[in-house]
Amino acid sequence: MTEKIKEIINNIRPYLNSDGGDIEFIKYEDNYVYVKLLGACMFCNYKDDTIKDNILIKIQEEIPEVKGIITVDL
Repeated sequence: MTEKIKEIINNIRPYLNSDGGDIEFIKYEDNYVYVKLLGACMFCNYKDDTIKDNILIKIQEEIPEVKGIITVDL
């Protein structure tokens, strides 16, 4: 499961990189994906929309049991 999530995130990464941002996979636990936003994504006013409307949808298309994405600051 973890490898599939990482693969999906890696496919999304160029979209985020094009705006100066990035995303780092932290872990998958209890049907939630934990990620850290980097670069411009950390301060973007639309980061919640990007996560909910883009990243989560892409992950759930292939892994429907994922309930959500939690962003963490490490």
